[in-house]
Amino acid sequence: MELQEFVNHFAEQFEETEAAAFTPETIFRDLDEWSSLISLSVIAMVDEEYGIALKGADMREAETIQDLFNIVQAKLA
Repeated sequence: MELQEFVNHFAEQFEETEAAAFTPETIFRDLDEWSSLISLSVIAMVDEEYGIALKGADMREAETIQDLFNIVQAKLA
């Protein structure tokens, strides 16, 4: 699993935010478009793309996209 691929999949969940706004260091809750609906979209994307079932606690634990990537990667191991 590649970090940049994960960032790209994450960014695809947003309709109005520029792709350039998404880096591994992005604190996703600070994005204007972030909402509980997008949170659910990210959870669904991770399940579909990586076969990993994230929980709400996983989302709350992560601050950056890199943090979320690390959680997904740990569950893949």
